[in-house]
Amino acid sequence: MRVLGIDPGLRTMGWGVIDVAGSRLSHVANGLCESRGTDLGRRLVSLHAQLTDVLLRYSPDCAAVEQTFVNKDGAGTLKLGQARGIAMLVPAQAGLEVGEYAPNSVKKTVVGVGHADKKQVEHMVKMQLPGVVLAGTDASDALAIAICHAFHSQTAQRWAEIRA
Repeated sequence: MRVLGIDPGLRTMGWGVIDVAGSRLSHVANGLCESRGTDLGRRLVSLHAQLTDVLLRYSPDCAAVEQTFVNKDGAGTLKLGQARGIAMLVPAQAGLEVGEYAPNSVKKTVVGVGHADKKQVEHMVKMQLPGVVLAGTDASDALAIAICHAFHSQTAQRWAEIRA
């Protein structure tokens, strides 16, 4: 199974692709989509085009996106939500199922602690994907989201097999 993890952001959208074979994870690629344009519409189109290119280049079987948390800045949360919409739309347009995970769930799955900081997440991503060279913290977060999805998908599959 090939998983595309996406860390939505309006300025920078991180992405990471992993292959999953049983309990074995391997790094395929990671990177950053940087929005371009002077207005919100053009920036969203830019992110859509770049993420579509990633999807076409790496042909994932499924995708996972981090859920947006609401903060004190309502306008900022709304803009992040629009970027998250692009992160959900691109894989959905390709017919992929898209998993959604809360930030604390991703951290708990990858690090073991729901309130881990970015350095801890990055360290554990490097431990689980030996030799990975990270394009940045947003790419590290995207790989963590992909790892989280792989774990939860495997767990759901095991439960389904037990029930059958």
